[in-house]
Amino acid sequence: MTEKALEGLRVAILATNGVQETELAEPRKALEDAGARTTLISPKAGTIQASKLGEKTREFHVDATFDSVNPADFDAVLLPGGALNVGALREEFKAKEFVREIDKAGKPIAVICHGPWLLISAGLTKGRTMTSYHTIQDDVRNSGANWVDQEVVRDRNWVSSRQPADIPAFNREMIALFSERKARAQKVS
Repeated sequence: MTEKALEGLRVAILATNGVQETELAEPRKALEDAGARTTLISPKAGTIQASKLGEKTREFHVDATFDSVNPADFDAVLLPGGALNVGALREEFKAKEFVREIDKAGKPIAVICHGPWLLISAGLTKGRTMTSYHTIQDDVRNSGANWVDQEVVRDRNWVSSRQPADIPAFNREMIALFSERKARAQKVS
């Protein structure tokens, strides 16, 4: 893989207040370092407050709101965790619709920690194999998914991971999955 394996790839990052800082910042940096263009999408414009272990950390600038974007304009999605973040996103109809459209198109989704809650609420997890933060494994299983305790899991167009400690493996597999998507898209065009 070249250093800029994701050159031109458009990645939507769905997040709001309470997002786990490292699960947003580190994968986003890895994507941008690989050449991807990332767009932080949230229910409201302005900034979102990140946290780490329940303590407020830094703020991130929101690039777009759900009202102003079309899932068809993106090639992939990153869903960082943080219980408060994903708890709020799963109540947003447009967030659920966004991931449904991405998944329906077979585009890749990278999800970590509590992020699977959004996929569960969108009705997408039945029959999938994935991981998550251990405290929501029952939610994942009860949604019809096969939950496994591994640092990173790939299942078709999804890659999932458990927690911040798994970010190096998560980033590696996310970039590999997104790069495969880019290569398939280039063959078609």
